[in-house]
Amino acid sequence: MDVAKIMMSVSLRRSTLLWMTGLLSAVGLVTMLIAFWFVYREAAEFLDGQLRQIALNAGPGMVGADAPGSPDEDPEDQFAITIWGADGRVVHASLPNVQIPRQRQSGYANVRAVGDLWRVYTIRAASRTVQVAQRDTVREEIARSTAMGAAAPIIIVIPLSWLVVGWAMNQMFGRLNTLANGLAKRSAAAAEPIPLAGIPTEVVPLVWSMNGLIARLQAALTAQKRFLADAAHELRTPLAAMQIQVDTLASSTPTTLNERRAALASGVRRASALINQLLELARLDEPVASSSEAIELGPLLLECVGDHVPIAQAKGVDIGVDIISPATIHGAVGEVRTLLGNLIDNAVRYTPAGEKIDVSLYRRNNRNIAEVLDTGPGLPKGTEARVFDRFYRAAPAGVEGTGLGLAIARQIADRNGFGLTVENRKDGLTGVAARVSIPAARSLSG
Repeated sequence: MDVAKIMMSVSLRRSTLLWMTGLLSAVGLVTMLIAFWFVYREAAEFLDGQLRQIALNAGPGMVGADAPGSPDEDPEDQFAITIWGADGRVVHASLPNVQIPRQRQSGYANVRAVGDLWRVYTIRAASRTVQVAQRDTVREEIARSTAMGAAAPIIIVIPLSWLVVGWAMNQMFGRLNTLANGLAKRSAAAAEPIPLAGIPTEVVPLVWSMNGLIARLQAALTAQKRFLADAAHELRTPLAAMQIQVDTLASSTPTTLNERRAALASGVRRASALINQLLELARLDEPVASSSEAIELGPLLLECVGDHVPIAQAKGVDIGVDIISPATIHGAVGEVRTLLGNLIDNAVRYTPAGEKIDVSLYRRNNRNIAEVLDTGPGLPKGTEARVFDRFYRAAPAGVEGTGLGLAIARQIADRNGFGLTVENRKDGLTGVAARVSIPAARSLSG
């Protein structure tokens, strides 16, 4: 895959982080400015009032006639300052109408007077006692203003965040919608890969996998079409021959009737064998069954050899079996039987009269090997790579076959994780060596 295309694709993660970083930076700046403005204004008004009130009540003789007014002169912000002399008489009272009792102890206290709650601070000296009081509503007002100043930016930013993040996500996921719409419009026969232009980086691996799936499906469809065409071609020959025999039965003489019946029966057997193998291949294309059973490989190999002994004897071929290292494996017994049977049938079918076939089971390099060796003519040069192709036959003229036996064997070996090789012998003798290799890790040795 082109790395440049990946780098050019848009990253959902990076885009989201960029948008969120910008949004949070703007929110933080706006929050800071608004909160600073609210708190600074309230603090300035409050401290200005304090300065004025303290200046006006620094002691007897100070009046407020020449004092400029406060920009926010709220009566509730006034301090109730009362000064008592040593004899207990009131020397000064900033708010004569507010009678707050003289506190017996110095320090802070909460006192209710004139229908309001006051925060009182009292300090005593030898010559006088000073008591300063402030309405608690002033403190509540400052707290509310500060809280509102801090909360206002958040209240404003929440819907703004929804709008900005929603817009950004729509931009990002709009590309996914484009991809989904493109997939919905693709036909089943579409072979071209899905383009990566504009695809978010996080989705690129998914598109890769989908393109790989498309390629595999196209390969499977191509193989299926070729398989159907080859099957039709292979079936046409025996069916045409049977049709000819059927057409000539009516005009047959008693002398030729048995001959034509035998030819017709041979054609039926060949067509039946081909159909059975086609059905077997179709079954092997299904998913592997999860269930398996213990299989004694030695006895099963003996049964497969026994099934082919009559045919070998009729051809004059010597067939023998040698179980050197018995083994117990786990798998589908029907599939393993078909695999071994096809290898033995292939050897019997292509080995001329007077030759021999040796079937053996042994252990090599921690693997169980089922081997079929024949002394036939071997594979023609250049055909070893194609022996597992469906309907491919490297047999000499006059040898019947469908070209599906080894294809079925390969399919079974792949499904069960076995190794399978069919090649010319390399021990100096002429013939073919077919070997099934089963890892010892998959077997229980006997």
